Amino acid sequence: MKPPAPRIIAGKWKGQPIETPRTAGTRPTSARTREALFSMLASRLGSFEDLTVADIFAGSGALGFEALSRGARTCFFVENNADALAAIRNNARSWDVSAQITVLNRSFDSEAQIPETVDLAFFDPPYSSGDGPRALARLDELSWFAPHAWAALETAAQEEVSVSGWTADATRNHGKAKLTLLRRN
Repeated sequence: MKPPAPRIIAGKWKGQPIETPRTAGTRPTSARTREALFSMLASRLGSFEDLTVADIFAGSGALGFEALSRGARTCFFVENNADALAAIRNNARSWDVSAQITVLNRSFDSEAQIPETVDLAFFDPPYSSGDGPRALARLDELSWFAPHAWAALETAAQEEVSVSGWTADATRNHGKAKLTLLRRN
């Protein structure tokens, strides 16, 4: 039996199902972990209203769409898996937000430039790859982030997260996952 589709937790699309890629290699963030992450962020940011967000290693785009549902103005989705890209575009059509998103079909280590800086970035790479901190450092080199930016990384529970120029503000374990919130120095 196929598990139920993940759903948006809060905001204007609360309860709406999120289409996920059919690719076996993608691992959507669980609802419990997403809820914990957004609670951690809300206590620090106050609101998601008018934020520019980025969802790196986007998969279905659940983290970016959750932020949009809660009032973020725009989201950049970075993904290079064809099934995941299709799911992101289908989700955007479902909620009629294609004009609020930019889908970048590429790896985080490309020379991708974006037209505005990001206030909040989500990183959910394959566990134990070390790609989350590497991606944050690389995109920081490319000037993706606003001076007050925050980054949220989901990694395997045992992974260490450290990125030059960023300070860990909070770390929480959720089963096999660890959430780390970093703020730009």
